[in-house]
Amino acid sequence: MFTHQSRNRHQQLQQHARRQPQLFLAFALTLLLHCLSVTQAFVIKEDESFLQTPYYHSQAEIEDMFARFAKTFPENARVETIGRSLEGRNLIVLQIGRNVQQPSTPLTPMVKYIGNMHGDETIGRQLLVYLAQYLLYNYETSLEVANLVNTTDIYLMPTMNPDGYERSQEGNCESLPNYIGRTNAAGIDLNRDFPDRLENQQVSQLRSHKRQPETAAIINWVLGKPFVLSANFHGGAIVASYPYDNSIAHHECCEESLTPDDRVFKLMAHTYANNHPIMRKGHNCNDTFTDGITNGANWYELNGGMQDFNYAFSNCFEMTIELSCCKYPTADTLPAEWARNKRSLMQLLKLSHIGVKGLVTDASGYPIADANILVSGIEDKPIRTTKRGEYWRLLTPGIYNVQALAFGYQPSEPKQVHVTNENSEALRLDFVLSPRELNYDGISSFYNNFFYRH
Repeated sequence: MFTHQSRNRHQQLQQHARRQPQLFLAFALTLLLHCLSVTQAFVIKEDESFLQTPYYHSQAEIEDMFARFAKTFPENARVETIGRSLEGRNLIVLQIGRNVQQPSTPLTPMVKYIGNMHGDETIGRQLLVYLAQYLLYNYETSLEVANLVNTTDIYLMPTMNPDGYERSQEGNCESLPNYIGRTNAAGIDLNRDFPDRLENQQVSQLRSHKRQPETAAIINWVLGKPFVLSANFHGGAIVASYPYDNSIAHHECCEESLTPDDRVFKLMAHTYANNHPIMRKGHNCNDTFTDGITNGANWYELNGGMQDFNYAFSNCFEMTIELSCCKYPTADTLPAEWARNKRSLMQLLKLSHIGVKGLVTDASGYPIADANILVSGIEDKPIRTTKRGEYWRLLTPGIYNVQALAFGYQPSEPKQVHVTNENSEALRLDFVLSPRELNYDGISSFYNNFFYRH
């Protein structure tokens, strides 16, 4: 780091300092300034060139951009279409990760962000476009970005409701009459169209026949991939909302309806809000939310919501992020919105690495799919293993007993673990299960309540 001339100068200062202690401070200051100048020389400015000319990308522009990313960054970006809207527009997703053309490395958590579920709530749509650019443009130069991309499968879906977006108007802070734009092309609010945990089977079957194609595509996607953590982005308020969105009492508002994983959801909500300079204050849009977070049902009741569906019917922990008072602000506000949400978006992705994770196998090392992972105190929410025997169990710090159960196998002994979440990845906890002996009628004497649930 030092040139020959500067090295001699430092040696001279050291010699003088031995004879004249009062020169020691000058020597130390000189050294400190030199180190700071060297450090500054190696600081690489992040690439946020995408903010230079802010505008809302159209459906065609998003598709072109994602296709270009797949060609330019073939190891880190892959495009997929999970379905089509009622009017035939693609429901497009960009996967960002490490070596996305190959099956993911075992125990790599999958995370998804979904924007524009309500077509006239547009900031989330553009933020996910920006996030895709930010992660790919800075992968080679930012250690934080590289670590996140290399250890996480990230799925970004800028618009779930492209038909509604086409009917919306930039600059409108409220929905148009008859909620044109908010709903899909059939006039259906997609955030009321999901299977609901509280509806009976008959109602569920009747509703399934009328389900919108956008909703059906998300349902199949969620049930087909082992997502761990998720967020969907809205507008009209500034708050982080977490499940449940409804309650058994079906009160209109003002009564909490909490999941068994309320501590995890509060951690997710606080993580987003605390890193958002406006949201964390909790006083926005004529609403007041303590610390910028709220339980969904306590705010207002809704049935058939997407975040409740994720938690009740899959392993995925999803929350809802309301980003702005104005639903469709003018594009010149987008750089400021990116600055407010950038840290929150990054920190929430990192939460997919908390708690415990591991493999469930038999004695020969073969994976056991659909095994249940039960955690003491949270038995009401078992987590199922994937086809590869993987599981991820989000947990806040604490001491837990964790057990694996699977049909046809003896339950594992509970394993006590101390979760600290101080490392950059979840605590590894594997289970090996032994086959259960059959009784006289050839049927296993063990089964668990969750095996027969669909």
